[in-house]
Amino acid sequence: MFCPDCGSWNRSALRACTRCTRALPEVRGPSELPDALVTALRHALGARYRIVRRVGSGGMAEVYEGRHHLLGRRVAVKVLHPHLARDAEMRARFRREAEAASRLAHPFICSPLDFGEVGETVALVQPFLPGGCFADEVLDGRRVAAPRVARIVTQLAAALDYAARQGVVHRDVKPDNVLFDEDGNAILTDFGIANARFQARLTAGGRAMGTPHYMAPEQAMGRLTDARTDLYALGVMMYECLAGLPPFDGPDGFSIGYKQVHEAPRPLREVAGDVDPALAAIVMRCLDKDPDARFQRGHDLADALAGWLAASGGGVGARAARPGG
Repeated sequence: MFCPDCGSWNRSALRACTRCTRALPEVRGPSELPDALVTALRHALGARYRIVRRVGSGGMAEVYEGRHHLLGRRVAVKVLHPHLARDAEMRARFRREAEAASRLAHPFICSPLDFGEVGETVALVQPFLPGGCFADEVLDGRRVAAPRVARIVTQLAAALDYAARQGVVHRDVKPDNVLFDEDGNAILTDFGIANARFQARLTAGGRAMGTPHYMAPEQAMGRLTDARTDLYALGVMMYECLAGLPPFDGPDGFSIGYKQVHEAPRPLREVAGDVDPALAAIVMRCLDKDPDARFQRGHDLADALAGWLAASGGGVGARAARPGG
C-alpha cells in the first residue's frame, strides 16, 4: 500500500511506513499496485507525482488518486490496463484521449495535465474530481429529478458545443463519462474515441466505436459523425434518467444498434407520464433519427433546457450554464 503521509510504497503486511515510520492504515482488500508498476509509473511520469490510493477501475484503465510532489495538487492518474497497452489500436485510443482533450479549455471539460508512457505502462494525469460519477445515480432503473437532469445536461451541452467549435466530436457521451467537481458541476471526461470533424468513420478493424445504448443511428451505421451525434447521446441520457430505462435495450450490442437505426423510441410520456410535456419534447427532439431534425448546436439544447428550468422554477439561467459562451 501507499503511505498516506509520504506516499512511499510499502508491503501490505507492514504496520508502519519504512520511510517515515508513520502507522499504516488497516488493509481491507488487495493492495493497490505491485512494486513493478509503481516503478514504471515513476519512469513514465518522471516521478512528478506520488500515488496515494486506488480509486477504481474502468474498461480501459485503473484510476488512482495522486499528488503532485512540488505543488501538492490532487490529481487522478489513469493507467491503461497492461493487456490493452499491448494492443496498438487501444494504446492509440488512450493517447488520443490526451491529445483531443488537451486542445479543449472549458469549465465543464476535464482536460489532461500530463501524459507519459514507458514500455507497457501508459498513464494519463487529470484533475481530481471528488464529486462522484453520474452513472452512480442512474443504476438499477433509478429515476433522477427532472430539474437536476436539465441542469446537468445544460452544462454538458455547453461543453459539447465548445468542443464542436474546436472540431472535436466526443462520440461516447454517457453517464459513466460525467463526473462532478466539488461544487457539483458536471464535467465531461474520456475523449478516448473523440475524432476531429471529417476524420475516419471507423476503427482500423472496421468497427463503429461507442457504447450501443447511447449511439446515434449514424454512428451505429459507421457513418460520419458530428456535433448532433453527441446531442443524440444526451437525449438518451435524459430519457434514461427521467424514465428509469434507456429508449432501446437488447441482449447484445448488435440488437441495440439495430434498434437505434430502425426503431422509433417509445414517447417519453408514455413511459413516464409525470414528465413535463415541454421537457419531454426537448428529449424526443434529441432522439430524432434525422440529425437535421435534432438541435443543431449544443447551445441550442442548452438554451432550451435553461428556458424550461426558468419556466418551471428549477433555477439556473442560460448565462450561468454557459460560462465562456
